[in-house]
Amino acid sequence: MSAFSNTNWDRRSVLRAAMGLAAAGGLAACGSNNGRGGGSGSGTNLVQYFHAYGEAGTEQAIKKYAAAYDKANVTTQWITGTNFESKLFSALLTDNAPDVFEFHPQIQLVKSGQVADLSDIINPVKDDFNQADIASHTIDGKIWGVRMIDDPQFFYYRKSMLEDAGIEPPTTLDELVEAAAKLTTDKVKGVFLGNSVTPVMNPLIWSAGADTLDDKNQIAYHTDAVAEGLTKLRTMFKSGHMLLDAPADWWDPSAITQGLVAMQWCGMWAMPVIQKALGDDVGIIPFPSSADGAKPAVTNGGWSMFVNAKSKHLDEAKEYVKWLWIDQKEYQEDWALSYGFHIPPRTSLAESADKLKSGLAAEGVKLFNEFGHFDNPAWTQAMIVALEGVVADAVRKGGDPEAALDKADKTVNRELKKLFG
Repeated sequence: MSAFSNTNWDRRSVLRAAMGLAAAGGLAACGSNNGRGGGSGSGTNLVQYFHAYGEAGTEQAIKKYAAAYDKANVTTQWITGTNFESKLFSALLTDNAPDVFEFHPQIQLVKSGQVADLSDIINPVKDDFNQADIASHTIDGKIWGVRMIDDPQFFYYRKSMLEDAGIEPPTTLDELVEAAAKLTTDKVKGVFLGNSVTPVMNPLIWSAGADTLDDKNQIAYHTDAVAEGLTKLRTMFKSGHMLLDAPADWWDPSAITQGLVAMQWCGMWAMPVIQKALGDDVGIIPFPSSADGAKPAVTNGGWSMFVNAKSKHLDEAKEYVKWLWIDQKEYQEDWALSYGFHIPPRTSLAESADKLKSGLAAEGVKLFNEFGHFDNPAWTQAMIVALEGVVADAVRKGGDPEAALDKADKTVNRELKKLFG
């Protein structure tokens, strides 16, 4: 789910676990309320952390689910603002740490002993989960989190604008560059890739037939095709065919719904808003192939629930997570489909979800299944920042892509050595 509507926050920044929890330091910046009261259960008090989703009704839904649990008092800390990550990891170092929190699979969380092994509650039903989600949450043969939603990301485009320009939806990066040029007018930019352009760095890598890391946890992104792709992004940037410094960032669909651009990289969560604004005048495509023989790419974001391994109520926290995110399919479906569109990670729910069976939503599911790329828990915050630097240097500043990639290699290799020796 997105964090759009009330903040200028790049939601993907929350995908980045701090490299070391000790580096977070300090107390949780959540005010004097430590969230230890309330709830409708009896006995144990549990606290769960969520970032503030932008879709209307999300906070009320999470609190409604918690209130229905009768084996503990579950209080929700709904973290607003731009720094959910820092508040979460600061809190995890204190006595006011949450018992349960949403985040993304990160190997540091496991190596630091911060998250509990959830294999015992997931194994009985793991065959009913998307197996790519299971794989991304499995480290050292154990499963460390329960996926709540899958969030594919792709391009939305205005059908009428492309038709008026006499072009088809791009299937290659070269075609995307050409389309952006033809679609740009004195009032409309051809494409929006986010204010920083960094949201499409990974799709660019995948669409070039490369990957962030290979199966031996070695650098796989530094290829000639990736360097060439960066040069093409630079062409769009330099030519003025990208929307830059938009009022809201890429996760907010307002750039395309307000007619500022003809094409926008965004997530499936925004589909209902986009369709309400544009009706049938919208289509979707994956990030187009950027190298001969390479496939297009779709980023799969999403959120997962973790249990604090250092919780004073570890067993009770695991029981609550099992109750809500494994046993209560009605709530899981509600969370995925009532507040924007998301794909339920439970296969049985995804297959039975009527809202995803037709139209643009069905096309989104198809792209997700055919071209989706999932979390790599070995890809750390420092590595993410290193590739953001590549975009800044090679695309925004116009530097040599090879030099930018060489610079990133040093950081990534240093981090890989820390993790794997």
